[in-house]
Amino acid sequence: MSERNYAVKMRASAGGAHISGAEKIVPAAAVPRTVAQLAERALTHAKGVPDFVNVKIEDPGEILRLESLPVTTHVTATAAEGWAKATELLKGAGIVRIGEIMARFGETSSMRGAMLLDADTLERLEPDPARGVRATYMDDAESLLKGSASGKNHYAEAIVLATKVQHAPGIVGEICVSDDPDYVTGYVATRDLGYCRITTIKEKGSPDGGRIFLYRGPREQVAETLRFLEEQPVVVEHVPVLGAVAAERRWDGLAAELEGFRAAGLNRVCTTLDAPTGPTAVVDGKPLVVLSSNDYLDLARDPRVTRAAADAARQWGAGSGGSRLTTGTQPPHAALEAHLARFKGTESALVWATGYMANVGTVSALVRKGDAILSDELNHASIIDGCRLSGADVVVYRHADLDDLEHKLAGCREHRRRLVVSDAVFSMDGDLLDLPRFLEICRRHDAFSMIDEAHATGALGATGRGLCEHFGCGHPDVLLGTLSKALGVEGGFVCGSRLLVDYLRNRSRAFIFSTAPGAANAAAADAALAVLEAEPERVARLRANTAFFVAELAKHGIRTRTDSAIVPILVGDEKKALAVAEKVRAAGFLIPAIRYPTVAKGQARLRAAVMSAHTEAQLSAAAESVARALRG
Repeated sequence: MSERNYAVKMRASAGGAHISGAEKIVPAAAVPRTVAQLAERALTHAKGVPDFVNVKIEDPGEILRLESLPVTTHVTATAAEGWAKATELLKGAGIVRIGEIMARFGETSSMRGAMLLDADTLERLEPDPARGVRATYMDDAESLLKGSASGKNHYAEAIVLATKVQHAPGIVGEICVSDDPDYVTGYVATRDLGYCRITTIKEKGSPDGGRIFLYRGPREQVAETLRFLEEQPVVVEHVPVLGAVAAERRWDGLAAELEGFRAAGLNRVCTTLDAPTGPTAVVDGKPLVVLSSNDYLDLARDPRVTRAAADAARQWGAGSGGSRLTTGTQPPHAALEAHLARFKGTESALVWATGYMANVGTVSALVRKGDAILSDELNHASIIDGCRLSGADVVVYRHADLDDLEHKLAGCREHRRRLVVSDAVFSMDGDLLDLPRFLEICRRHDAFSMIDEAHATGALGATGRGLCEHFGCGHPDVLLGTLSKALGVEGGFVCGSRLLVDYLRNRSRAFIFSTAPGAANAAAADAALAVLEAEPERVARLRANTAFFVAELAKHGIRTRTDSAIVPILVGDEKKALAVAEKVRAAGFLIPAIRYPTVAKGQARLRAAVMSAHTEAQLSAAAESVARALRG
């Protein structure tokens, strides 16, 4: 003979006001444990301490088994977004007078049960409006299978209730907001939509909540609907495992943040280019002119560069096998470092796997607690992260304001070591550091000078040697750059004295603990440097193309300026910048929208990157496309 099952119900109140309620359907052996757990739940509810707790145990009779409603989650960051999503879902379910229905939630907070509302006339159909309808005698199948009576799980209990309610005769929908002050998630449910979980539908701390059941049908059927809701025992099959539910909740905060990014126009996605990097590409089957690549000199696809990579891969293998200090240094690495030092006119050079790692690894190695870093407020994120990791005191000076730098540097005399760091070319505005005065200030205050030539190497100076060649001045103490832009490969480097390079080789954690870039990459970079040295006219073409593009924009009333190959086109609003970029892309040009946090809020822009390989016809058409998109 099978074990008898019992319905265990708990109700708690204070001063006659409802505080908490719950119920389970469990085997007889689980009844004592269930009673204890529900009683504890009543006595520890966030809405207060009850002065009356009732626990009722009874035979539920014949149990109807139902399959759980399908579940979807709608991530909302605010209560307002939650209400908007609930409205959208109800409208999709054929509910018309949604605003008036939502307004009835002002009547539900004091009710023990749910409001039963005619979906069309909004007439209340409960026999006792003060009490409402109590949907009772229900649980999930786990309670019967395992005798489970675990603690409160809003998610699973809500699915059980919603599944029962949506199977009641005449019910066409339900909207629920929990009255638990600590629980902000609610739901909309219909037979067709299933259980639609809305992650934020009220403000945390609010005790208000309630349920509204929406009915559509003849009045003579209402009695059967009430009987089903209040008397029919139901067990719901295949409710999601509670552990999986907990795992899902771990992600709610991330999902809400991501939804916030989308709402603010700050979401980012990757664009797949179905072509080698160059002035044109194919995206989603459509040919585009690319004005977003940092491959300024069109070296990434140069046959001499790709051949060097292929030959090195065949000779030395695809990977390096270890860090630079163990098994990762091969002849192509040493050859590249020697070539970089000659190219930049320094004693020595050191290569990292990426420019980002080079900045983080260099800054954090040179200074530490007790030292000071003075950093331009618009420096690249890799510099900023290196500053943070170093443990040194970080002093930010106003962008390109060397008077402010000197004033703040003078206030750092007590620090053991001072490092002043700046981009050479600022990647979002295209402007240059005044290197001669920067170096003079650093020398006078006995501070280390460091510049990042990521966007200067190959793009500035008559032969592409960078900012020092551009100004015809001396070198900073630390000259950092990347292989991934004008040289068209990958990696970062530092050029400087032998002492500096030896020190970084022993102190830079990003160098010591990272696998070396493959020999193919080093050989390709070495070949790209050789092409640049042999063909400095690429730099001249890049400069001429940039000037031409800026002039073409000016013809359409778009005023911008640049000292580099980066051309910023200020839009302002983040969503507008995205819309403009989409219109430009639809016209056949890929120019990305740059938004917060890459630039300040309200400073969104299109960021065009010119290449030496662009034609004047491409640049002229791109300028016209941008102007047309900006006009709307």
